[in-house]
Amino acid sequence: MALTQWSRSEILIGSENQQKLLGMRVAVFGVGGVGGYSIEALARAGVGTIGLVDDDKVCLTNINRQLHATRSSIGKYKTDLAESRILDINPKAKVIKHALFYGKDTADQIDLTQYDYIIDAIDTVACKIELICRCQNANIPVISCMGAGNKLDPTAFRVADLYATTVCPLAKVMRHELKKKGVTSLKVVYSAEPPLTPRDDAHNSCKHHCVCPPDVARKCTVRRAIPGSVSFVPSVAGLILAGEVIKDLIEI
Repeated sequence: MALTQWSRSEILIGSENQQKLLGMRVAVFGVGGVGGYSIEALARAGVGTIGLVDDDKVCLTNINRQLHATRSSIGKYKTDLAESRILDINPKAKVIKHALFYGKDTADQIDLTQYDYIIDAIDTVACKIELICRCQNANIPVISCMGAGNKLDPTAFRVADLYATTVCPLAKVMRHELKKKGVTSLKVVYSAEPPLTPRDDAHNSCKHHCVCPPDVARKCTVRRAIPGSVSFVPSVAGLILAGEVIKDLIEI
């Protein structure tokens, strides 16, 4: 049998599992610092259909940590850039793009049941809760990323149930809100590193010097707080998310 781009994977997981992945459908909600690396790992693992959900465009300040962000990609939709990269990795992949801000008002536009697994890499609490509740109501497996901002230790990430997490402020909020909605279990990736205090001042603050593309609807200036981030933390979270999905899909 001739070698293929999946040959090195097959050495570990076997050809049957590789074929299974080629038939799987995974959606990534949030195509940023975390989600971009999840998408990369899914594509290189051979997941056959990948859904992309995000309405954002690349900004100058994304370049320090987001896979698809380069000088030449500023102002382009992240979903378009991710699609091009996926198809360059695997031309036979199917990409389903949803260039929208996922929330209560737009959630009905996406049929979650067309996917075998969902990755939540959204950074807005209300939107994360909306997605998780809908996944659980539809009995669709979902894994959620907790806070990856204001962190510097990529070795501090853990995989756990939401209700077994510690330290992470976002996980604490999510536990409180999801418990009220009857969600009793959720697989998450979280960091046990205490968040650092951002060194935000007039010269580096998006609040004072917004560089978002001019036609972006949700600019940084409207956000309550802008976390600091680096190249080697959200990327690790994204890869762990994808790894858990892939292992769950082929049951290893």
